[in-house]
Amino acid sequence: MDETQEPQPAQVPHDLVAQLDRKLDATNELLQRMLAEVAKTPSTHAIFVDAGYVYAAGGLLVTGTEDRRSFDLDAEGLIEAFIDKARTIFADSRLLRVYWYDGARRRIHTPEQQSIAELPDVKVRLGNLNANNQQKGVDSLIRSDLESLARHRAISDAALIGGDEDLVSAVEAAQGYGARVHLWGIEAAEGRNQAEPLLWEVDSQRTFDLDFCKPYVTRRPVTLYEQDGSAPSREDVRFVGARIAATWLSERGRAALADLLPGHPYLPGPVDQDLLIEAERLLQYSLRGHADLRRSLRDGFWQHLQSQY
Repeated sequence: MDETQEPQPAQVPHDLVAQLDRKLDATNELLQRMLAEVAKTPSTHAIFVDAGYVYAAGGLLVTGTEDRRSFDLDAEGLIEAFIDKARTIFADSRLLRVYWYDGARRRIHTPEQQSIAELPDVKVRLGNLNANNQQKGVDSLIRSDLESLARHRAISDAALIGGDEDLVSAVEAAQGYGARVHLWGIEAAEGRNQAEPLLWEVDSQRTFDLDFCKPYVTRRPVTLYEQDGSAPSREDVRFVGARIAATWLSERGRAALADLLPGHPYLPGPVDQDLLIEAERLLQYSLRGHADLRRSLRDGFWQHLQSQY
């Protein structure tokens, strides 16, 4: 054979070519069916509500205070308003559910949280409350749910209502699996009530103003204490202090008591404020300006706690 001749490529059998063509056609048909199915499948969204943020921001905006005991929140009405807003924004999407994150002593539902949990399409998830009524574990619950739903392609969009910088990791985790995260907030009376790093990470932002929030937040009527000379006795106030201490101890446990005792005779500010407000509610009498009665109240509170140690 002439060494200058190039070798001829091997001929592919006609049957093999036909077989490959059939496989390619089948693959293309399968891909087209899958794409058509995906196009018919509606996208899904979920709403993630940090209740602590909503109470604090909504209460401050409408009533001027973050103290939950000073106002009532129509959670059912507000949740329905969030659902309606999401229905408008995600017009071609269906709602998976609303996740309502809150704190409770020993993660036991309060009556209010129970009623929220009974609402359709709402799941209540509880973190813990420490001795100073601060939520613990809520951010990690939000991250766990957001990441899990995004990873399993259960949602395409997430509306996140919160403001804590710790939520940044939850946003990043969900986005890493392809979900879009939209941050919703409540108008701040002044400044901002959402962390800037959180604002930077999300895909979109929306703020609800006073007119939106006002129908769902109502200041509780303030009892007007008439100082008509019928003030409670020191013994009555001391008894109320002991009664409140018993409730305090049953809710928080002996570990919280051990943390409190070294400060005797002084109470941490939040505990002292809670004690005063609850005592005035039980007595139906204002102790403001009555230093002697407030001392009796603290004496009764401490006396009961020390008797249990």
